[in-house]
Amino acid sequence: MTRQDQRVAVLMGTKDGAAYIGEQMQSLLAQSWPAVDLWVSDDGSTDATIAIVEAWRSHWSKGSVTLVEGPREGFAANFRSMLIDPRIDADYYAFCDQDDVWEPDRLESAIRWMEGEDMATPLLFCSRTATISETGVPAGYSPLFRRPPSFRNALVQSIAGGNTMLFNRAARDLLAKASARTEFVSHDWWAYLIVTAAGGKVRYEPRPLVRYRQHATNLVGANVSWRARFSRLGRLFQGQFATWTDVNLRGLAVNRDLIARDAALCLRLFIRARKGNVFRRFSLLGKSGVYRQTLTGTLGLYLAFLWRRI
Repeated sequence: MTRQDQRVAVLMGTKDGAAYIGEQMQSLLAQSWPAVDLWVSDDGSTDATIAIVEAWRSHWSKGSVTLVEGPREGFAANFRSMLIDPRIDADYYAFCDQDDVWEPDRLESAIRWMEGEDMATPLLFCSRTATISETGVPAGYSPLFRRPPSFRNALVQSIAGGNTMLFNRAARDLLAKASARTEFVSHDWWAYLIVTAAGGKVRYEPRPLVRYRQHATNLVGANVSWRARFSRLGRLFQGQFATWTDVNLRGLAVNRDLIARDAALCLRLFIRARKGNVFRRFSLLGKSGVYRQTLTGTLGLYLAFLWRRI
């Protein structure tokens, strides 16, 4: 099968993105991978977003551009609607935000890795990001993670943005089945969680392949500054992380038939740790093997468990 025969479905969620979507569309068209079909789910834009997408449709040389109406229930529900949409069919799938800029080999780098793997296995590729200002000025990088991606990490941390993710057909089939049964906090964390839970394989690329644009209306911050890190720590101890974990665990519960044996054991220990007394919590948490990517993050995890904030 030639590269032209292997199609990528790019799943873009939009809402009032007229200020930046043109630059993002240009970076998609500049991808080194030749066969790209763009699916745009618009969640109720009141600006020129839809008109801009329609204008690009006429000279999209890589495949097709399809515009659909989103559920208007927030960004997670918007991406969920595309994951479970049976009309979207491809060899590979990539999440896409409306306001980023992709490096030209963003898709090809992920596919090259997958071509050396077993395609019957759910495969998920993600990467670090470079951060840019509203006007495109470089502003730093997302944290560089060095510990291996795994279910034990995914239970307590999302390591990469959906805007960096590409997954194969086996992963899409898995995600579609799991997502049809439940809602989730965010599509990127959910993808990492389900693929690793089912025994799939995740590749974290340390080289930034996406320029993530920070601006006033961003839904999710880049977490690259100390202020952002302290804010994240504050949410942890305020209990927001516990709420998110509750949602994730409910999603895993209704998909227990998809979970591999070793992940199921880890999950049982983690759930018991959340319910036990202080000594039981630490013992079971250690046995579960869960970890965050940094030492300080893991220490914060244990402190949060001490105060029942996870």
